[in-house]
Amino acid sequence: MKITYLYHSGFAVETSDHFLIFDYWRNSPMGGNLSNGVINPDEIKDRDVIVFSSHRHKDHYNSVIHTWQKTIKKFRVVLSNDINKVEGVKMVAPNMVYNENDYILKTFLSNDEGVAFFLDIDGVHIYHAGDLNWWHWEGEEGSWNDDIKKSYQKEIGLIAEEEMDIAFITLDPRLNDQYCWGLDYFARNTKTNYIVPMHYGRKNQVVERLLKDDVSKEYREKIIRFSSRGDNITI
Repeated sequence: MKITYLYHSGFAVETSDHFLIFDYWRNSPMGGNLSNGVINPDEIKDRDVIVFSSHRHKDHYNSVIHTWQKTIKKFRVVLSNDINKVEGVKMVAPNMVYNENDYILKTFLSNDEGVAFFLDIDGVHIYHAGDLNWWHWEGEEGSWNDDIKKSYQKEIGLIAEEEMDIAFITLDPRLNDQYCWGLDYFARNTKTNYIVPMHYGRKNQVVERLLKDDVSKEYREKIIRFSSRGDNITI
């Protein structure tokens, strides 16, 4: 797989037969291309493209994706069903299994909005968390934070036995000292080869913080760090 960082929680993943796009949001600069983190449909018009959007939040979903079908010959979109329905688009619900001709998709219930994705395609297993995370917000009532903890651990328990080649997991500096609780729990309780932190916007220094934090000592060799939009790695 070749993975390209698009921004925030957005990634392009190139497998042997498909070009996958997850949670694309920032569609600038105009005229950009993959090398600077922008999807230009002319650049991938001959690929078999599938776009996944985990939920309706503006930092995870941009309706511009639907215009690409005019250019790309083989083009599909998969949307969480909290997003307004679009004709000709596959809408998916939480905690379901979708068997397609060329992939199997399992969805998980986000404790924020929408779904998380687990995709079996071209012999690789990819997990994208969307906004499913251990959201522990300082200032929230203890009961609220406890409920979030329980819901997160429940959903991760449903995927714990899956073999995952790569997982895209939230690492959010706004959570202060709790910034990595979700990623740490995921790393310790799943069978995952590589983990890509996401959902930090411009604050990519939070990944360096994780790599230096004693908490990551047991799994930091699994962490893939992207510094800039358009950065890519092949695994």
